[in-house]
Amino acid sequence: MPQTASVSVAAPVSAATAISPASYAAASYGADVPTAPTGGSASASVLGAMAGIDASALPSFIDANRAKLENLLKQSPAPADVSRMWKLIDPAKQKVLIEAAPHVIGNLEGVPYAVRGRANSLDLSQTVSRVTTRLKSEHGRTERVALQRQLETLHNVSAALSKHDGVHRTLVSLDPSADAKASIVVGDLSTASYVSVLVPGMYMSVGEQIEDWAKVAQEQYDLQTGFLRRFLGPRGNGGAPGVAVVAWIGYQTPVLTNIGSTALATQGADSLERTLEGIRALRTSDQPYLSVFAHSYGSTAALMALERHSVTVDALALMGSPGSTAQSVAGLSVTGGNVFVGEAPLDPVVDSAFFGSDPGSPSYGAKKMGVSGAVDPLTGADLSGSSGHNAYFTAGTECMRNLSMIGIDRGDLVLTGDGSPQQSTQAAAAH
Repeated sequence: MPQTASVSVAAPVSAATAISPASYAAASYGADVPTAPTGGSASASVLGAMAGIDASALPSFIDANRAKLENLLKQSPAPADVSRMWKLIDPAKQKVLIEAAPHVIGNLEGVPYAVRGRANSLDLSQTVSRVTTRLKSEHGRTERVALQRQLETLHNVSAALSKHDGVHRTLVSLDPSADAKASIVVGDLSTASYVSVLVPGMYMSVGEQIEDWAKVAQEQYDLQTGFLRRFLGPRGNGGAPGVAVVAWIGYQTPVLTNIGSTALATQGADSLERTLEGIRALRTSDQPYLSVFAHSYGSTAALMALERHSVTVDALALMGSPGSTAQSVAGLSVTGGNVFVGEAPLDPVVDSAFFGSDPGSPSYGAKKMGVSGAVDPLTGADLSGSSGHNAYFTAGTECMRNLSMIGIDRGDLVLTGDGSPQQSTQAAAAH
C-alpha cells in the first residue's frame, strides 16, 4: 500500500495576496504541488494544500492543478490518506471542490459516501446536459449513435437511483464515459452493520443492466433486513442493525471475444480492491461485517483482489466460478476461510477451473451453498432453484436466500443443497 505523503498546512492564502495559482501551493508547501513521484500518495498532496487556501482563491487553485486532481483517480492514494486530508478541508472549501471537480471527488475512495453521492449526482446531471447539447449540433451518424447510447446509459443510471423502494440509494461511483462504470448503494454504507458488495460477470454493462443490478441489491437488502428482524423478534421493534448492499459495476465486464483473458479481471480486481479498502478506511472505528458476492468472471476478479492480501473481507460467496490462481481458501484474505461456493446444474462454467482452480472442489476448502431449490426451514417458503449460468440472482431462489444469510453473518444457516443448513437449525437459533 502506498506510503503517506506528509502534508503541511500553512496559514490561509487570500485571493488578494495570491499572485498566481502556483503561489497558493507555495504558501502551503514552499513550492508548487509536486507531481507524484512514487504513486498516489504524493499526488494526494494537492488535497492537503487546499486546507491552507482561502475559499475565494480555491477555484483558481483547482484550475491550475486540475491535472493533479484528475491524477488522483489514476494513481490512487491510500483511502485512509484521503480520508485524513479531506477532514482538513473545511465544509465551505469542500463544497467548492465538489462543484469544481465532481468526477474526482465522486470516485475518490476515502471521501465520505454522502459527499461522493452528491458529487456523482452533479457529475451525472452535468454530463447529461453536455451530451444533450452535443447531440443537438452533431450531424455525423456514427457520432450521433454513440452520443445517443451514452445518453441512454446515463438516463438508466438516473432511473436506477430514483427507484428508492422506501430505502435510500446513493451513487458512490460513476464513470459517465462511453465505457460507463457505476456503483449504487442500497442502504447507508457509512453506518450499516452489514455490507455486501455484488460483483458481476460477463455482459453486465451499466447501460443495459444497472437498473436490474440495483434491483438485485434491493432484493438482497430486503432479505437481509427481514431475516435480521426475524432473528431479533420483539427486540427488533427498535430497528434491526443496518444493511447496505452495493450494486457494483466497477470494471468493464467481458464479452464473448475477450472472455478468455484475465486482463479485464485484473482491472476489476484493482477497482474492487480500492472499493473494499475505501469501506475499511472510512469505517475505521466501526467496521461492518463485509461480504463479497461474485458471479462468473466477476468471481475471478474478486479472487484476484483477495489473493493480494491488501484488504480482508468477512465472507466471500462465489457463483458459477471459473476460478483463479489461488488453489484454496487459505490463499485468500477472507476471515476464517469463510468462503461459500454455489454451482447450479447445467452451468457449463462450474468445475472448469478455466483460470487455474476449481473453488467447488473438495480440496479448495470452501463451504457448499445450495442453489438447486429447497424449502426454507425457517420460513417454510418454497425456494426455487437456479439452472444454467445466469440465474443465481433470480428473486425467490435458494441462492438469494443463502446469500442473505452469508451477508448477515449467519453462514450457519446457509442450506448446503440437501435442504439442511451448515449446522442444525435448532443449534443456530440458539446462536
